Amino acid sequence: MKKTLILFTIILMTLSIANASEAITNKSCNTQSITKLKTQRELAFEKRLALSDEQKLKAKELRLKAHEHLKPVIEEIKSKKQEAKMVKMSRIAVEVQEERLNAIDKEIKILEKKAHDIKKANMKEFEAILTRTQRKTLKQMKKEGRQKYHATHPCTKTTHIFNK
Repeated sequence: MKKTLILFTIILMTLSIANASEAITNKSCNTQSITKLKTQRELAFEKRLALSDEQKLKAKELRLKAHEHLKPVIEEIKSKKQEAKMVKMSRIAVEVQEERLNAIDKEIKILEKKAHDIKKANMKEFEAILTRTQRKTLKQMKKEGRQKYHATHPCTKTTHIFNK
């Protein structure tokens, strides 16, 4: 009986290790496919706008600059959300907990607005390097993207702050 139990345990451990390694392999493959998809999307975007090499270089610089500005804001949002999670798990009085959560929510909304403003400014800078026809094409692409989003997300409101 003991030998059977030990054998069964060893088999289960072997299967779980094999399963875990397969999951890690699938995750890395999935990450590669996401990166490949992103690159394909960027190439299609550049092709549809017919960006010149100079425009592509300038767009990349703008994107990196925006990322540098966004990174600390995003990290702050993550830390505020983690703080809210800790407050929810704490054993403080309900009134104090709600008060603290409301304050954190206000701070998060301010940070999200700041992130939105950075993205909006980046888009204006990007549009400034485009020609008139490229701007028209970009406007059409945005319209198509919104329509596609609303077609696949029927429960979303059309008055979202990013639709302005």
